[in-house]
Amino acid sequence: MSMFRSILYVALASLSFSSVAATITQQQYDDIAERIKPVGDVYLAGSEPVAAKAPSGPRDGATVYGTFCIACHGSGVSGAPIKGNADNWAPRIAKGKDVLKDHAINGFNAMPPRGTCMDCSDDEIVAAIDHMIEGL
Repeated sequence: MSMFRSILYVALASLSFSSVAATITQQQYDDIAERIKPVGDVYLAGSEPVAAKAPSGPRDGATVYGTFCIACHGSGVSGAPIKGNADNWAPRIAKGKDVLKDHAINGFNAMPPRGTCMDCSDDEIVAAIDHMIEGL
């Protein structure tokens, strides 16, 4: 009988403690998170992160291409037309510039919306398109 009593006490204690833990409020959770958050970061010399600067004005097509588009359009990843390759771009250009712009801004097939440049304006996206097809 003593073994049964021990199991009963353990079960009651577990139930009591679990119900107390389940009643924590969001404010208490936030307070705990604030108390245990790291107070700083450790970096090796020369590996400190560089804060990204917000664009100070419209970027030209070459800048947008070199920062965002080159990852796919430089090598043809997932069928992306390669910059300057007339054979890749011809069927797309034939659909018209409005379709190119729409696909670049809203995404199409494997291309994500805005080609992952979420802070690019529509004009910057168009400038990047112009940069990729110039000279074709």
